[in-house]
Amino acid sequence: MAETHETGTVFRVAGLSAPVEIRVDRWGVPHLYADHRQDLFLAQGFNAARDRLFQIDLWRRRGLGLLSEVFGARYLEADRAARLFLHRGSMAEEWQAYGPQVEPAARAFTAGINAYVELCRSRPSLLPPEFALLGYGPSLWDPSDVARIRSHGLHYNLGEEVARALTLRDFGPEAEELRRMREPGPHRLRVPEGLDLSVVPDDVLRVYRLATVPPWAPGAPGASAAPGRGSGSGSGSGAGPVPEGSRAGLDGSNNWVLGPSRTATGRPLLANDPHRALTLPSLRYLVHLSAPGLDVIGGGEPALPGVSIGHNGHVAFGLTIFPIDQEDLYVYRTDPDDPTRYWYDGGWEPMVRVTETVPVKRTADDVAKDIAAREEEEVELWFTRHGPVIRSLPERNAAFAVRAAWLEPGMAPYLGSMNYMGARSAAEFTAAMRRWGSPGENQVYADTAGTIGWCPAGRVPVRPNWDGTLPVPGDGRYEWAGHQEPGLLPSARDPRTGWLATANEMNLPPDYPNEERTVTYDWYAPYRYRRIAETLAARDDWSAEECVRLQTDHVSLPARAILPLLDGLEPEPRDEETGTDTDTDTDDGTDAARTARDLSRALELLRGWDARLGTESAAAALFEIWFRRHLRPGLLRSALRRLVPDGEMERALSRVLPPEDSAADARVDLALLLTPGDRLGPEPDREVRRAIRATLPGAWAEAERLLGADPAGWRWGDLHHSLLRHPLAALVRERTGGEPEWMSAGPVPRGGSGDTVGATAYTSDFRQSGGATFRLVVDVGDWDASLAMNSPGQSGDPHSRHYRDLFADWADDAAFPLLYSRAAVEAHTEQVLRLEPGPVPENGPAHPSAGPPQGPPVQ
Repeated sequence: MAETHETGTVFRVAGLSAPVEIRVDRWGVPHLYADHRQDLFLAQGFNAARDRLFQIDLWRRRGLGLLSEVFGARYLEADRAARLFLHRGSMAEEWQAYGPQVEPAARAFTAGINAYVELCRSRPSLLPPEFALLGYGPSLWDPSDVARIRSHGLHYNLGEEVARALTLRDFGPEAEELRRMREPGPHRLRVPEGLDLSVVPDDVLRVYRLATVPPWAPGAPGASAAPGRGSGSGSGSGAGPVPEGSRAGLDGSNNWVLGPSRTATGRPLLANDPHRALTLPSLRYLVHLSAPGLDVIGGGEPALPGVSIGHNGHVAFGLTIFPIDQEDLYVYRTDPDDPTRYWYDGGWEPMVRVTETVPVKRTADDVAKDIAAREEEEVELWFTRHGPVIRSLPERNAAFAVRAAWLEPGMAPYLGSMNYMGARSAAEFTAAMRRWGSPGENQVYADTAGTIGWCPAGRVPVRPNWDGTLPVPGDGRYEWAGHQEPGLLPSARDPRTGWLATANEMNLPPDYPNEERTVTYDWYAPYRYRRIAETLAARDDWSAEECVRLQTDHVSLPARAILPLLDGLEPEPRDEETGTDTDTDTDDGTDAARTARDLSRALELLRGWDARLGTESAAAALFEIWFRRHLRPGLLRSALRRLVPDGEMERALSRVLPPEDSAADARVDLALLLTPGDRLGPEPDREVRRAIRATLPGAWAEAERLLGADPAGWRWGDLHHSLLRHPLAALVRERTGGEPEWMSAGPVPRGGSGDTVGATAYTSDFRQSGGATFRLVVDVGDWDASLAMNSPGQSGDPHSRHYRDLFADWADDAAFPLLYSRAAVEAHTEQVLRLEPGPVPENGPAHPSAGPPQGPPVQ
């Protein structure tokens, strides 16, 4: 129950041993003060549900495969996929893998969630409005939920190895070099002995993506498909649907740490801004957790206990992705007489079959679409010794399964942060990181003694006879030989430069033996890191405010590299460069004079531009239109012309072009422009000039269509924008015929692109698809001077004033103080909540709607 007092609100919470105080500051950040750690984590769960109940309930439903229970049979395929990728081993072994702190915290945290759910059942007015709109209520949790669900992490490199295999299959290795650059290089692709690329179907990752991409996300596979629809032909001949490209590039991050010699105050500074898909509410949640022996503040995912990015009054820490290759696709030869048996080590081995019952709600939409559904549906899950089977091709005597390190014990994404968030020194922090499993992370850290460091961590599979860049036969010849010892990864502490930074770039030292101890060959583009590095190195008087400015920097290094190619370029080509190429010329209906005039005006606008993608910049708008929509495909066509027949050009181009919403990798483009070798033919410099002349007029014409005839009125922010949408807005609109206005935020103009430090990847309609809605800068030692941002707001409840209150400040690249001291928190407290021990329900502790799955552990 809850009682309202003049000083705040009192909640009676079962399971508490003593009162807990929650002070919510003016920016919506809750500060939790408890006398015991277990009470602290119980209060964290209660408070997470208070602010983000619908979000975390949806997270749990999606992760456990329970969407059909409330949304109907259309989600049955996604539910089956989610269940395939749950952790299915012993929970005792799972908890033990994290060390002694995690299980008690998870039990307390989920008990807190359940306490709030029970409160909402007795007081429905506390429920977020989505539940009423969609006609269901929140579920109770089991402690194992936070550990068994794995599909919310960032995992590598299954998408890349399949995209690579399909490109090799259809167009050969030279085309693959145009699709994505591998590092460290040079790296030669070797097709594993026994792998038949022709048997790999285009849709081989459909089930995997159903499990790892939310069904409401743009581009999610088959989110609204009726159950029972086939998975595609999968002939492997190249017919059928175009394979989905790898999504590497959308989810990146920046972090850096500055030692005392580099700051204005002589104290270290640590900055971190993770980049993820933009959502409403946001992915992360800021919280302050204080109890004897622990006083940590920062960001984490609201469905998990603890904090993964922040500080504890002794050590500050922040992470980016270190893209360890933790996945492999295994290709099996199956028995022609029994497709559930596969050839392994000289004999036929049976797959393991697990049958589960999925509750299904029969909706009016199901009836209208004549979807047959019962209240329960039985689904079959198949596993090999390597992992879940995601595709079967009986007509080719083939099957495909995924081996993933992140399905092993102790690998729940981000749950391992419970081990390091209480470290009291740099040495304790790096020791705690030895337990870290998934995903691979670049951790930077700083402590009050002035120590700074970089510590990459994650479980690295040992592949004795291949490098993980392609799928492998599942017949026993290609097996992991355990994992690398944690101490074998490189690291750094207190460098002479006085600073360290990462941005998902290839940051293995030159002497690291990647061929023998492969981490990965699939890294992100280096341009964000290079811009951070050149800026950090340029001064030694850094402040927290200046770090925020760098987090939101919009200088494009690819633009800066391309602009010099325009110098000396004449609007009229020299005689030897005349001629029209139908592959790269635009067909906008203009005559030669118009084309020449547009080229001249485009060159004039871009020359002298500072490569800054500001919202007010006309040149930025023209450059982004040109580079991504005209120059990039033009260059790739020129390179592909030597490799594929004319009739295959468009299919090959669609295969090598980066996905539009994550097109933040300019490595191939810049290589073709600056160091083409013979890839553009015998006269590459001439071909580069021709491509520029052929594509700029079309870009100018497109800019006129999008922004008007007068370039004086062009602004990048008039095109590039952020519009946040609630994940279930479309479903609500479908069910009710409309949607509340709180299901969106924006639009607001945005600067930058996927290539800038202030990362703002965007879709074909220029809507921002990814970037940093959460930012943090920690002033190590003067903790109250730290700065943060969490857009659109801390709360996920539309009833709360903190639902979208930070969106405008985020759009303006602003930040707010992340208060830490009790005095500062009290001075800015907006609301006080008091949790007091309450009676246990007469029927005992609440039980969740679904327990741990029954099924075989896999290797």
